[in-house]
Amino acid sequence: MDVSRQGLVVWFQHMKNLRQIKRHGHLVYASKKMRYAVLYVDQEEIGEVEVRLQKLSFVSRTERSEKPFVNTTFENALPDKAKQYDYKF
Repeated sequence: MDVSRQGLVVWFQHMKNLRQIKRHGHLVYASKKMRYAVLYVDQEEIGEVEVRLQKLSFVSRTERSEKPFVNTTFENALPDKAKQYDYKF
């Protein structure tokens, strides 16, 4: 049962509203100074959750994380110079 999840950054107005934001996903981080929170939400539900969060009066904006869609396999990566030499005695 491997569920793909996606990050969602929620910008809000007051820290006291963080409890209501927590209900919509798994809260990972919240910044007091910059007033944003990072949630993880199932990819199938991210559209619905984003709409629900935008309807809240204290939410300024939401941003989706693009990490699941970024290719992390690099084809022409050069080998590390330190790993080219064998230091075995």
